[in-house]
Amino acid sequence: MSVKPNPVFDSATAVPTAVAAPALEVAAAVPSPSTAPSASAAGLPRRRLPNMTGRYLVRIAALLMALVVWHLAASSGFNFFINFENVPTPLLVGEALVTQLSSSEFYLHIVHSMERIAIAYAYAVVLGVLTGVMMGRSRWAEDIILPYIELFRPIPAVAWIPLAILMLPTEQSSIVFITFLGAFFPIVLNTVHGVEQTPDVLVRAARSLGASKKAILWHVVIPGAMPSIVAGLAIGMGVAWFSLLAGEIISGQYGIGYFTWTSYTLVKYPEIIIGMLTIGGLGTLCTLLVRKACAPLLHWQAKGGRP
Repeated sequence: MSVKPNPVFDSATAVPTAVAAPALEVAAAVPSPSTAPSASAAGLPRRRLPNMTGRYLVRIAALLMALVVWHLAASSGFNFFINFENVPTPLLVGEALVTQLSSSEFYLHIVHSMERIAIAYAYAVVLGVLTGVMMGRSRWAEDIILPYIELFRPIPAVAWIPLAILMLPTEQSSIVFITFLGAFFPIVLNTVHGVEQTPDVLVRAARSLGASKKAILWHVVIPGAMPSIVAGLAIGMGVAWFSLLAGEIISGQYGIGYFTWTSYTLVKYPEIIIGMLTIGGLGTLCTLLVRKACAPLLHWQAKGGRP
C-alpha cells in the first residue's frame, strides 16, 4: 500500500505551504532595516543632540546682557521704583575687585566661610539622610520626629542666632550650628519623599526573592530614592550659604557675610557687590561640586533629551 504525499506539506522543510505562503508575503511586506524609511522621511521628530557649546554661549550672552543693563542703569542714575543712583557701575566694582584680590584678608574671609560650610554641611548630610531614611521606612519614627521638623523648619536662621550664642561656647560653633540647621531640613524632607515614593512592587519582588531587610534597604530603597536625595543635597547647599551669611553678619568676625556687612556699614558700595557676587559664585560652585559628586550614584537613570 503506497502513501500519497500530502500536498499541503513540503517534503523538504515539513512546513505547511498554506501557512508558509502568507508568512512569506508578510515578511516581504515588512521593510528591512536597510530599506526602512528614516524618522525624518516618515515625518517623525528626530531627537537632536544637545549642543553644549551653543548652550554655554547662550548663558554667557545672558550674563553679558545683564551686565550691560546694570551699566546703563547705574551710569544714567535710573530711578523708577528701583533706585540705581547709589549703585556703582561694573567698572568701579571691577577696580575694587582687583584691589581685594591683591589683599590677603579677602582670601581669609573666603577660607573661614568655606570651613564653616564644610563642617556644617557634612553634619547635615549624615544626620539628614539617616533621619530621612528612618522616617520614610518607619511610621513610628515619622510620627515622633516629624512634629519637631515641622515646628522648627519655618524658623528663619536669624531667629536662631541669640539662642545659639547663649547655648554654644564660641561664635564659630554658633555659626556652624545655624548653617547646619539651614541645610538639614531640605535634606531630611527630600530624603523622606524619595524613600516613601519607592515603588512597593520592587520591595515585594525583592522580598519574594529572599532578600533581607538590609539588602532591600541598600539595593532597592536607597537607589530608588537617590534622585530625590541628590535634589535635597543641592537645595541644602544653597540654604546653607543663606544661613551662614545670616550668622556671619551678626556674630562673626571673618567670612564673606561679615565682609559684606562691614562694607555696608563703612559705605563701601563696590565691596558690597563684590561680597554678593562672591557669595553667588561660591554657592554655585559648591552646588555644582555636590551634583558632580553624586552623579555616579545616578548612573542607572536613562538620559532623556529635551528640545
